[in-house]
Amino acid sequence: MKDFAKYAGAAARPPHGAVRDSVRGTVRDSVRGTVRDSVRGAVRDSAHGTVRGTVRGRGRALLCALGLLAGAASACAAPTAHSTLRAHTAQSAAPAAAAPTEAPPPASTTAIAGLGPKTMGLLPPDARQVLVAAGSGSDSSDTTVQLWTAADAGRWTAGPVWRAHNARHGWTAEHRSGDLQSPIGVFSLSDAGGQLPDPGAKLPYYRSDEFTVGGTGFEGEPLTGAFDYVVAIDYNRVPGRSPLDDSHPLGGYRGGGIWLHVDHGGPTHGCVTLAKEDMRALLTLLDPADHPVIAMGPADLLRQ
Repeated sequence: MKDFAKYAGAAARPPHGAVRDSVRGTVRDSVRGTVRDSVRGAVRDSAHGTVRGTVRGRGRALLCALGLLAGAASACAAPTAHSTLRAHTAQSAAPAAAAPTEAPPPASTTAIAGLGPKTMGLLPPDARQVLVAAGSGSDSSDTTVQLWTAADAGRWTAGPVWRAHNARHGWTAEHRSGDLQSPIGVFSLSDAGGQLPDPGAKLPYYRSDEFTVGGTGFEGEPLTGAFDYVVAIDYNRVPGRSPLDDSHPLGGYRGGGIWLHVDHGGPTHGCVTLAKEDMRALLTLLDPADHPVIAMGPADLLRQ
């Protein structure tokens, strides 16, 4: 605008009489046609406020042109703060856009993601909670865990996905004591416990200082607090007892003491581990009335 005004001020100005005649003719011809056309179009398409803005806008453009002919560059000055405020007020009067609605809850499905027909066939008929622990590979110690809850009409609703660890050497369908592999299969979840007080578990909760653990893991990470919260996986154990119970119906050589417990930042001897806050949340969700089970193993095997 500065360059344009400077250019307009420096332009040659016509004689006074020529300006007067030019202005009169231009006003008479241009105002009639421009205002008539602007008002007709504005009345047809807009409300009264828009007509007023259209006429004023066209009028300002016309005065700017006349002012340039007369050498008055100030006629093209920007609208005043008062006129700008009126325009802003008119825009603000428009109805506000509707607030976005909250995201709907997760939709239920007729299948559990990550479980194929073979694995689904292993689920007990009365199981209404299924914790899926899907390993990244048969030799991997990285796992993701997700709780699925049965809804009506045979549909399932997914819970959050949690990062987890499993045994150092991955998975096996023939677990043996000391093999550093997690057992593959579908197992019930009957009992819980830990060194810390019951966080609101629905499963029977056995609090004991015997859950105290020390030392370091396979990657040098401290194990302190790993048994703050525990859920016993019913592999080679007697349900209805503390996770600390040392009974092994299949024999000691088949291993035991396979738990869900607090993650310590590295692979395990055979357990599945979750972050402390995730274990606490899981304990408040697992309900014996829903007969919870865990389906655990490499993801590609669980999809069969």
